Amino acid sequence: MLRLLFWIALIAMAYWLWRRFKQPATRTETAAEPETTPMVRCAHCGVHLPKDSALTAGEQWYCSPEHQRLAKHD
Repeated sequence: MLRLLFWIALIAMAYWLWRRFKQPATRTETAAEPETTPMVRCAHCGVHLPKDSALTAGEQWYCSPEHQRLAKHD
C-alpha cells in the first residue's frame, strides 16, 4: 500500500512540474495584446467601424458614400 501511494505522489509531482514549466511559454504568447484600431460611429445609421475605413465630412463619420450623401440631404 505504501509503495502505491509513493508512485501516485511521484507521478502527481512529475505532472505538476511538467505543467509548471510548460505554462510560462503559453502565458507570454497570450499576454501580448493585439493592436487596436479606433472605432467611429456612422452619423447616419449608427454602425461602428474602424476609423481608417470611415468617410468623414467635418466632424461626422460615415460608413459609406451613400450614407454620406444621404446625410447631406437631411
